[in-house]
Amino acid sequence: MAKQNKDEQRLNDTIKELPVIPVKEDLVIFPYMPPVPPFPPHHIALSGESVTAAVDDAMVDGSRLICIFKLHEDKDKKELKIKDLHPVGSLVHIIKYRKEDENVLFLAQGRARIRIDEIIQTEPFIKARVQIIEEAANETTVESEALIRSVLSLFQKIVELSSRYQEEFSIIAENIDEPGRLADYIAAALNLKSEDKQLLLETVPIKDRLERLIVSLTKELDLLELESKIQSNAQEVINKGQREYFLREQMKAIQDELGETDDLGLEIEEMREQIEKANMPEKAKAAAEKELNRLSQMHASSPESTVSRNYLDWLINLPWDVSTEDRLEISHAKQILDEDHYDLEKVKDRILEYLAVRLLKQDMKGPILCFVGPPGVGKTSLGKSIARAMERKFVRISLGGIHDEAEIRGHRRTYIGSMPGRIVKSLRQAESNNPVFMLDEIDKLGSDFRGDPASALLEVLDPEQNNTFVDNYLDVPFDLSKVMFITTANQLYTIPPALLDRMEVLELPGYTTNEKLMIAKQYLISRQLEAHGINADQLSIMDDAIRQIVDTYTREAGVRNLERELGTICRKVARQVAEGNETPTHVTPADLPDYLGVTKFYSEVAERQGEVGVVTGMSATAYGGEILFVEATRMTGKGKLILTGQIGDVMQESAQAALSYVKSQSEYLHIKSDFFQKNDIHVHVPSGAIPKDGPSAGITIATALASLATGQKVIPDVAMTGEITLRGRVLPIGGLKGKTLAAKQAGIKTVILPQRNQKDLAEVPDDAKDGVEFVSVNHMSEVFEFVFKSAS
Repeated sequence: MAKQNKDEQRLNDTIKELPVIPVKEDLVIFPYMPPVPPFPPHHIALSGESVTAAVDDAMVDGSRLICIFKLHEDKDKKELKIKDLHPVGSLVHIIKYRKEDENVLFLAQGRARIRIDEIIQTEPFIKARVQIIEEAANETTVESEALIRSVLSLFQKIVELSSRYQEEFSIIAENIDEPGRLADYIAAALNLKSEDKQLLLETVPIKDRLERLIVSLTKELDLLELESKIQSNAQEVINKGQREYFLREQMKAIQDELGETDDLGLEIEEMREQIEKANMPEKAKAAAEKELNRLSQMHASSPESTVSRNYLDWLINLPWDVSTEDRLEISHAKQILDEDHYDLEKVKDRILEYLAVRLLKQDMKGPILCFVGPPGVGKTSLGKSIARAMERKFVRISLGGIHDEAEIRGHRRTYIGSMPGRIVKSLRQAESNNPVFMLDEIDKLGSDFRGDPASALLEVLDPEQNNTFVDNYLDVPFDLSKVMFITTANQLYTIPPALLDRMEVLELPGYTTNEKLMIAKQYLISRQLEAHGINADQLSIMDDAIRQIVDTYTREAGVRNLERELGTICRKVARQVAEGNETPTHVTPADLPDYLGVTKFYSEVAERQGEVGVVTGMSATAYGGEILFVEATRMTGKGKLILTGQIGDVMQESAQAALSYVKSQSEYLHIKSDFFQKNDIHVHVPSGAIPKDGPSAGITIATALASLATGQKVIPDVAMTGEITLRGRVLPIGGLKGKTLAAKQAGIKTVILPQRNQKDLAEVPDDAKDGVEFVSVNHMSEVFEFVFKSAS
């Protein structure tokens, strides 16, 4: 101890001005490292003219002392200042050195912590006036003793845990008495980052140095324990895998000796045979064989093996080369269609045309038919009839409310629980690659952040593309060109144009009263009798009663509600039979209130009288045609137009155009010049809770305004439809058949329609036109002349 103090005193006496080597390298030298194994002197390799000059100066001086300071990372040693260096450096003693050009390799030993007072030269090397940082005298306290013990304990655990540290490290540490030197020794021995070592070098107070060292030791110990755990787990997995491999090989050898085969191997061989029998396309077969090879290398209980099995199961069981033989007899198909559906001649003709072409050209691509019409007209059941006529399998998918693209294309196999889309699922269910495929309610598809199903259907419903349809789950193409796709919709405007362009639209408008009567007699009554366990001897319904049900208990384009009402009658009769009443029941119009209750609908036209400003119009909806009444009234004001009755934007614009036209014709209609300036006009369309839109009420609104302004009445049994322009031209509209059916049912005697819609009357059934006069017009003046002349 006395010798060490003398050495330090000699150093303090001799050290005044010394060469300084600033370094960027991860070089931090601690004082008092013993120059014995396992701690030989530091091997220091530096380069540069200033380094060589500094070492030469130290050797010429004879002191062999140089100062090593770390540079801040963002500083260059040109124009060096004290602030560019870390505040504390190391004084080292050169034991031996060797120069090679500008490179210097020397052995050095740390002697003390130092601080620069002043830089006195920078060329040819840096020289500074320095001072040694004295350490405080060692004072043994309970706290310092506890810190030393903690340091030694942690260091010993690190040495025991890591192969990087020799056992002598902990022995030397236990024999160091001074806490400061102990901290420096362990800090030098640890494999710490240079930043952490520099921080320990700059920590002069021994207590603070020990506390900081404990933090570094704890962190290093945690890292070593985690590293050891990872290595142990990895080794365990490797050992377990090797063990399982050897055991499986042994089991195979035993089973071979016994003439047995393991279940997985048997399953793989069975799948291999199924792949050969499935007659897959080349890409699908290659994907199946690749997946089968992966499965053969997996453990039977592995989760991945379950995923592979499911994938192979889908590939194998799809009807790649399985087709049903079409029955292409035109007479047979016509008989089936007539048995199942009344009328619908246009649709039936199109189906028979398809069968005729298919008979002549076997490789024709399937058409994409779209049945559009109100609910209950037989769109879905027509698809079933087509499948029955062709003796194909029938598959139906309801698209209403679907808003996830994966429902069509499937999920990719990267997701847990992924499955194919509905197209592939339905083909597997059909067990045929040429079924009649019905996509129901295609106009009710949704879209959100999960994708747009309508866009996914673009490929499915394109005969030029669907022969290479790829489901995300299968990830191999499947040929859909043999499938006959049929879609249904209530309305067309909600179907994206690109999707609508791929389909051939066939409209199924509503039925007339006579058609509903025939449908009820031929199909509905017999079906309901069978459904309720009674027969025609026990219940018969008069034709007049059926007509009255159609007119006063149902108001629809289809026959769904009509069948419900007939079912209600059958239930009540079934109860009577069950109670023992065997008397046959004959239902007449007078009996209907007893079975169905009070009348649900009545003819508004029959109850209305001609009123000023009230005109009957016609509209088409997704549920069939309807009549509507446009009412106009006035009140004292400043010419404001008020529109009510849930009127859409298009209908509002049509009302503005109608008002402008009527104003422009004030002189022709003999309207007072100040009528529109001194009155506010209110136009209302009753049934205000039902949204209404479209331009076809233009001439109806214009007639109502003209009636209000002139004070002339319009008789209620005249209905009209047509779009109006500012010049008074009457433009064509759509949905004439549905509108005509609604007008006929409401008791309308005269229908005013655009001249360009005259040709559409050919599609209206004769019984719907019976008793109705149709007046074709090109201009509003013709409308005014007819309605006001008729009312006078």
